[in-house]
Amino acid sequence: MNKYRNDSRIVLTLDAGGTNMVFGAMLGEDYLGTPITLPANADNLDLCLRTIVLGFEMVVNQIKATPAAISFAFPGPADYPHGIIGGYLPNFPSFRDGVALGPYLERHFHIPVFINNDGDLFAYGEALGGVLPEINERLSAAGSSKRYHNLIGYTLGTGFGIGTVIGGRLNRGDNSCVETFCLPHKRRSDVIVEDGVAIRAVKRVYGEVSGNPAHGLEPKDIFEVAEGLRPGDVDAARKAFATMGEIAGEAILTAATLIDGLIVIGGGMTAAARYFMPTLLETLRGQIHTMAGETLNRLQMKVYNLDDEDDFARFAKGNVRRINIYGTDEEVEYDPEKRIGIAISRMGASKATAVGAYTYALTQLDRQS
Repeated sequence: MNKYRNDSRIVLTLDAGGTNMVFGAMLGEDYLGTPITLPANADNLDLCLRTIVLGFEMVVNQIKATPAAISFAFPGPADYPHGIIGGYLPNFPSFRDGVALGPYLERHFHIPVFINNDGDLFAYGEALGGVLPEINERLSAAGSSKRYHNLIGYTLGTGFGIGTVIGGRLNRGDNSCVETFCLPHKRRSDVIVEDGVAIRAVKRVYGEVSGNPAHGLEPKDIFEVAEGLRPGDVDAARKAFATMGEIAGEAILTAATLIDGLIVIGGGMTAAARYFMPTLLETLRGQIHTMAGETLNRLQMKVYNLDDEDDFARFAKGNVRRINIYGTDEEVEYDPEKRIGIAISRMGASKATAVGAYTYALTQLDRQS
């Protein structure tokens, strides 16, 4: 449970995507007023910085209250502790030479500014007020003693973002560089996995399979084709999302192997989960072999689809049995089934990121005081 749910302080938030920026003000785990969306203007530094200032000013004018801090998500790489954005930023090319964004905003608004990776804050929000507490509550209601403390969050959109929360604490790493977008593509080991998962991948695969690379459709359009709601190549549309699921699954499998926690997926393309989740799960449940010919599961944990009621029931049940304590007549409960689950975000990536940003800011303010 998020201890700041009933806090009276207001924090300005921003979900900074390469296409749009969503500005808001959080009180507890809810927005004050309506979030404001502005175009990112990511390829023009002067215009982008003016847009960020304008967005926050519009929110302050809307809520007519004094915020305690600004806390928001921004794509990396970055020196997040010092609020400096710079490096290989495909979605924000104008920031590549290094921009002291945090100090710039602190001087303009005269309040503390905290910046984190968007994937990190998405995962943090889901761990504190989203999927993680929800699944633990459902396990309790089902009579299961199993509880989860670790979470891996992935966002599917313009990029392929990851965030990890371990034992309730956000894992930013020593260099603010916990990433898997640069892992190798499953089918092309010399290419980054993000090129097989992001929006551009769905568009490209649809073009390749349909034989029409100049189709001009966005993933939302391709989803509508898959659903039969608009003209197009239905098989190619479904194949585009299925391929995305397979490629994403390979990177998620690597993260799950190392973190051993629940997995939550958010972002604009989750509407197409029915088309990418089967191949994603198939990849997570895949097998591998030893040199001696033995067959092993790729993940040592069994993977359940937590959005499927029957799968969740099996997940909650596990394989509980009682075993004898050697040399006594006493017994203890034992569940040998190692298992994790994957779910689609209920809050949505933008809201979860805002919740994560809000909580992170208040945690830091309390530590400083």
